[in-house]
Amino acid sequence: MDVGAWLNRLGLEQYERAFRENDVDAEALRGLTAEDLSDLGVTSVGHRRKLLGAIAALRERTPPEIERTRPLAAASTAKAVSQDPAASSAERRQLTVMFCDLVASTALSARLDPEDLRDVIAAYHRAVTEIIEASGGFVSEYMGDGILTYFGYPHANEDDAERAVRAGLSAVDAVGRINVKSLKLQARVGIATGLVVVRDVIDEGPARKQSVVGETPNLAARLQASAEPDTVLIAASTRRLLGALFEYRELSSLEIKGIATPVSAWQVLRPSVVASRFEALRGDSLTTLVGRDEEIELLLRRWTRAKAGDGQIVLVSGEAGIGKSRIVATLTERIATDTAVRLRYFCSPYHQDSALFPFVDQLGRAAGFVRDDPPAVKLEKLEALMARAASADDHVAILADLLSLPSERHALANLSPQLRKERTLQALVRQLEGLARQKPVLIVFEDAHWIDPTSRELLDLTVEQVRRLPVLLVVTFRPEFQPPWVGQSRVSLLVLNRLDRRDRTALVMQITAGKALPDEVVDQIVDRTDGVPLFIEELTKSVLESGFLRKEADRYVLDGALPSLAIPTTLNDSLMARLDRLASVRHVAQMGAAIGRVFPYLLLRAVAPLPDDELDAALARLVASELVFQRGTPPNAVYTFKHALVQDAAHGSLLRGSRRQLHARIAAALETQSPELTDTQPELFAQHYAEAGLVEKSIDYWGKAARRSVARSAMAEAVAQLQKGLEVLALLPDTVGRQRKELEFWSALGAALIVVKGNILPETGHACARARELWEQLGSPSEFLHIPYAQARYHALRGEPDLARRLGEDLLRLSLERNDSAGLVLGHMSSGRDLMLVGSFASARFHLEAVRALYDPIAHRSLGHETGIYPHVNAEAYLGIVLFILGFPDQGSARSSGAIVEARALAHAPSLALSLGIGTIMLSLAGDNAALKERAGQLVAVATEQGFPIWRGHGTMHQGWLNVENGQVAEGISLLRNGSDARRADGEGMWLPHYLALLARARETAAQNEEALGVLDETLQLVEKTGVRWLAAELHRHKGEMLLRQWQSDAAEAAYLTALAIAVEQGARLWELRAATSLARLRCQQDRHAEAQDILAPVYNWFTEGFATPDLKNAKALLDSISGG
Repeated sequence: MDVGAWLNRLGLEQYERAFRENDVDAEALRGLTAEDLSDLGVTSVGHRRKLLGAIAALRERTPPEIERTRPLAAASTAKAVSQDPAASSAERRQLTVMFCDLVASTALSARLDPEDLRDVIAAYHRAVTEIIEASGGFVSEYMGDGILTYFGYPHANEDDAERAVRAGLSAVDAVGRINVKSLKLQARVGIATGLVVVRDVIDEGPARKQSVVGETPNLAARLQASAEPDTVLIAASTRRLLGALFEYRELSSLEIKGIATPVSAWQVLRPSVVASRFEALRGDSLTTLVGRDEEIELLLRRWTRAKAGDGQIVLVSGEAGIGKSRIVATLTERIATDTAVRLRYFCSPYHQDSALFPFVDQLGRAAGFVRDDPPAVKLEKLEALMARAASADDHVAILADLLSLPSERHALANLSPQLRKERTLQALVRQLEGLARQKPVLIVFEDAHWIDPTSRELLDLTVEQVRRLPVLLVVTFRPEFQPPWVGQSRVSLLVLNRLDRRDRTALVMQITAGKALPDEVVDQIVDRTDGVPLFIEELTKSVLESGFLRKEADRYVLDGALPSLAIPTTLNDSLMARLDRLASVRHVAQMGAAIGRVFPYLLLRAVAPLPDDELDAALARLVASELVFQRGTPPNAVYTFKHALVQDAAHGSLLRGSRRQLHARIAAALETQSPELTDTQPELFAQHYAEAGLVEKSIDYWGKAARRSVARSAMAEAVAQLQKGLEVLALLPDTVGRQRKELEFWSALGAALIVVKGNILPETGHACARARELWEQLGSPSEFLHIPYAQARYHALRGEPDLARRLGEDLLRLSLERNDSAGLVLGHMSSGRDLMLVGSFASARFHLEAVRALYDPIAHRSLGHETGIYPHVNAEAYLGIVLFILGFPDQGSARSSGAIVEARALAHAPSLALSLGIGTIMLSLAGDNAALKERAGQLVAVATEQGFPIWRGHGTMHQGWLNVENGQVAEGISLLRNGSDARRADGEGMWLPHYLALLARARETAAQNEEALGVLDETLQLVEKTGVRWLAAELHRHKGEMLLRQWQSDAAEAAYLTALAIAVEQGARLWELRAATSLARLRCQQDRHAEAQDILAPVYNWFTEGFATPDLKNAKALLDSISGG
């Protein structure tokens, strides 16, 4: 029996260390008296009485005859489990299941008398059960000669998979050593890990037992059946949790009865020789250390002082996964070139009662022992090692004795055990002194929270010696270990805190190898991992393996809605172990977890079926354990889970039925206690009602939450709320009522996605298409005319102008037929944008100005929320660039600025981002770099703050162009290239020619002439293919300029003539002026001044404004030079 687990079940885990240090095992436990308990430090009368009662129960249920033969030891364990309130009902858990079977038992039954067979089976059961219980496993059931065991129930440990495998190897070995009836016995073991439901099969009496429902037990049993005698087979699910802790032999895929696909399996050969658990579990997957610069600098300073003879001790404290071993590894890397001795000692959770285990292990590694070395060879290696440390012969003898190496050369005198221990400790200290006399020494002593008592004594002696030697001693441990050296001279305490948000994000980027994750995925990882590096690494890896991300060139994109991130299997045992240490109050933690990471006392009291004193006591234990933090005092107290993933684990262990009932009680209590939250936090009620299975209520609240988010321009939140609402809607039968509600949600989702994801991503297109499908099924209701508008916008911005124009024209025609003013506003907006896209600028102007004329701020205000952008702001922004190209640059600038002013007045972030974004295009086309710098900076700030990645990238590309103009050419090209590649990958079509034109000009600035022309030719081909011709004239003119600078005047002239012809056809007076200016300049170089005058003067004379712009100034200057010449 595991005494520690027994104490945990009683809620008295604080005495575990005292029991262990005083050698109280299962046998000694049954004989403890009240006086013994006082000697063990149990000063509380209540605790002593509780322990004495439990000990009496142990004596009653384990009579001597059962203890001797123990054919069914699971009965006692099951009864102990029945005392655990957390195990008294079914729950969801990750378990590692071990199935052990006696080989050839059928043949034995045929050969042996039944009584003899009983003795054999009893000996087999006894041998295996002792190993299982010593390893922290739970024997669920004996099935003849089969033993079904759970690791992770009723109490989880962070290393349950490892415990199971070690138990399996030991069981196979122990069965082989059983000597009963002169028989040679063999066992085989199968092990698998997975999510199961644990439930009571028999609820009463001594036969009570727990059963597991799920695929895992079946897989473990099938693996056992496939195993050879004396072997242990494990499933892939278990192998993933073990790293390099063991040596394995991978088997070919096994055909397992009852499982459709072949199963991967591994035979476990033996524990590996890797001493560091950190290295064994993390392997070669170490990321660059993040966020620990100050800690590393402190360690390096202490190392410098130690090398100078000023010995130093640094105590590194931190919770599991915080990065203690990672910091030590980085320190070792940083001083790799220093001349020094490096000694590494590792404590083990499996050797806390093995005297001097870390030192025995280190000596074996340092001496170079190999598994099959005979004792004489090992002794020679030890002598060689000790000679390097200039150790005396008697020290060699003592250490040989410590390593159980028999030696006539180093026979020891008959020493008492105490004197032998003292000599051993002295020899190990002298070894260190001998090494330090030769060169500086770095000692790393890891995981001191698992230290055995004798090693603790030796560490005390070492600390005393280090101060006088050129030695840096680094000791790592978890917070439960209380080092006695804090505050002493030359001792530094380094407590590792959690990473801040910036460092968490940087670590995520390292794990993805620099490929960006969607912002909402990063946010969820960062928020739920609480700055613990191990949590960040494992959750990020789990996300990458999840299948809901699609890899693209430089990033990952979501294939659909972002689901709630599941706890990685690699963390599940560790998180459940934290809960199981508080087994008697785990049910209170589960209720708090259902409320949320933060849960108020009053709400918990309203839903917890407990008397106040029991609830208060349970919460006090949770707080004392630091599982939760408390702010304030009851009844006004508020509690917060220390780790979001622990909250997830507590909540996830509830069965669905229990979870539904609990969430229904929570929602009802919230409505009673805090009715105002239905308006201020409707998403809270939506979540609880969804978990409760109350679908209609959940849908109503998700819709209310999304509308509130849209009204506050919290578009990312609106997207998440609408997606969750659609998930719940899918649970309803397919009726007209459901379709109508779906239409509302898909319509709103499309508008929100346009803002958050951009107009061009397939996710946005899918939402628009689904909304259009539902709209048509329901008879095209007028209140949803923004749906075809959204679909037209999607196709326009993807560079599909023909399809977009047809959709826009249909919308305009339908709105005219119905005399629907809102539909007319949207129809004109759609047509104006789409006509500008193909270069029909005059027609585009007509439609865009019609939007301004028709828009009613009161009647049409809802259009801003329904479409994501206020249409009159949208029209003003587009009208600015249209007027600019038509040859009215002053009016265009005024309209562009007016759109920005109006968006700010509306306090509508999506409209502001759009007006700033289109404004940056116009300013870059105008060459107004000063204004462009300001506007691009504003755009990036708004887009970053509001979470608009498309607009942020748009602004960043224009900042890249400014870098080029300011001489930072390489940096600018990088921003433009990466940005345009990303937009192309997204499916951008409308503005992509502009981005590529900037990139081409940037490459020419860098004297990359061939690449620049290549980009322009590619862009012109794209324009011809898609029909997106709004920039066609300028692209041909840019090509002419580049060709001319390469002395290709004929080709340049052809490009100018093409540009001029396109501009005239489109009525694009500004493009016409630029093309005419370039062609006129070429004619002057050809000494054809009259032709130059005839080309440029009529175009220039048409203009009535914009004479202060560079375009008109340049044209005027050229005309003056012609006439003056």
